[in-house]
Amino acid sequence: MKALILVGGFGTRLRPLTLSFPKPLVDFANKPMILHQIEALKEVGVTEVVLAINYHPEVMLNFLKDFEDKLGITITCSQETEPLGTAGPLALARDKLVDGSGEPFFVLNSDVISEYPFAELIKFHKNHGGEATIMVTKVDEPSKYGVVVMEEATGMVEKFVEKPKIFVGNKINAGIYLLNPSVLDRIELKPTSIEKEVFPRISADAKLFAMVLPGFWMDVGQPRDYITGLRLYLDSLRKRSANRLATGAHIVGNVLVHESAKIGEGCLIGPDVAIGPGCVVEDGVKLSRCTVMRGVRIKKHACISNSIIGWHSTVGQWARIENMTILGEDVHVGDEVYTNGGVVLPHKEIKSSILKPKIVM
Repeated sequence: MKALILVGGFGTRLRPLTLSFPKPLVDFANKPMILHQIEALKEVGVTEVVLAINYHPEVMLNFLKDFEDKLGITITCSQETEPLGTAGPLALARDKLVDGSGEPFFVLNSDVISEYPFAELIKFHKNHGGEATIMVTKVDEPSKYGVVVMEEATGMVEKFVEKPKIFVGNKINAGIYLLNPSVLDRIELKPTSIEKEVFPRISADAKLFAMVLPGFWMDVGQPRDYITGLRLYLDSLRKRSANRLATGAHIVGNVLVHESAKIGEGCLIGPDVAIGPGCVVEDGVKLSRCTVMRGVRIKKHACISNSIIGWHSTVGQWARIENMTILGEDVHVGDEVYTNGGVVLPHKEIKSSILKPKIVM
């Protein structure tokens, strides 16, 4: 089987992290976001993953070469010269996706984090005999999204309602699809939306089905959702393989600590924290609801909450970082500095406090 991952553009919503790495390579729970998807695809027998991308494919490919060998999976790029929306990239990658076997292929949005129940999706798709399956997830506020209206018993999709004013259902497109090769005959090589143009036409032919995604789901393409997604992911990890989570007197709730990270005495870590490779957390540090990426040093008695600390940054003694502060790569926060929602671009030094949310260029 094959899979196409829609990588897309510049990841502006996750800046300043995406100024250093393409968004799919930004760490989430201690590994690049896209690797969560590729590993799950490999588990159900996918042998080739195509990345639909419109800038710097060489950065992605060079980085993923190591994983190709480790996972035994082929990773290639299909590069757009102009943005093609969410369906155009499928037409562009047609030759890579169709091999004459007639097997369906996966299409994923690269920002989506879930438990990726691909085996169940394959089974559901083969049983209903339609042309395409989309995964849907239940949300509390459907009025913010496009809602998928479906027949409960069979999963057949009846219609799509964009940002409904009155309640028509609470299931939205989760950005995970399994499509028969015949779907490609419906897509022209031009900027096209799979959600607004292609799926409604398949639905009109009664060949589009939806499967409700079990477990959690999050689009982690922006900082607040990234932090929420980490909480949901760690909750899920607790249920699936709790032995991967950290334990000890200094740990509260779900915490993921890379084996090469060092944590000092008298710290309080958690809940919902990921600490990456090579990090040094000195004595008396307090961390909650945050991600600390590779090579970061957090000095004594610093306190970090609801924030993302980018690669190789340093947080000074008694510093306090909170309220969706995002530090880009190699940012150095001085001793006793307070930052309240600062977004700091890479390679900066912060010597004075940021009292209200702002971007530091």
